[in-house]
Amino acid sequence: MKESIRVRRFREGDEAALSEIFHSAVHRIALVDYTRRQIEAWAPRTLDALAWRDAMRTLAPFVALRGEQPVGYADLQGNGYIDHFFVSGHHPRQGIGGLLMARLEAEAKRRHLQAMCADVSRTAEPFFARYGFEVVERRSRSLRGVELANAYMRKLLRSETAV
Repeated sequence: MKESIRVRRFREGDEAALSEIFHSAVHRIALVDYTRRQIEAWAPRTLDALAWRDAMRTLAPFVALRGEQPVGYADLQGNGYIDHFFVSGHHPRQGIGGLLMARLEAEAKRRHLQAMCADVSRTAEPFFARYGFEVVERRSRSLRGVELANAYMRKLLRSETAV
């Protein structure tokens, strides 16, 4: 029997595990939609550990765990922007993304946000669409001199007080 998955807030010390999740998600899952050159630009084998640590502490994501092992993470910024949303490439299609999305939406409603939005990879676009996000604009982003196509997606949230 598989261990259940739970979601908790980020804790200092999670940074290395989240780096591995990010890397495996890009290299194992996004590879179907991007070239090897694009994948390497997006998630190079070596990332600046201090910069990554600082970024994760700033983002303060929610972390999905199977037992005590982090298997995914996602953040929600104060303006409703989702900067990172990644599930380990070793644990795809196991409901982890759905649990993280439910947690983000609950948090957005708790904060009385009107919408959530994200710059979403080609790979993640169908997932976000399943959760009610719509493409606002198709974009391209340059990372380390390499262009990567993505989409800016947004989901309007219903107000609990609306009739």
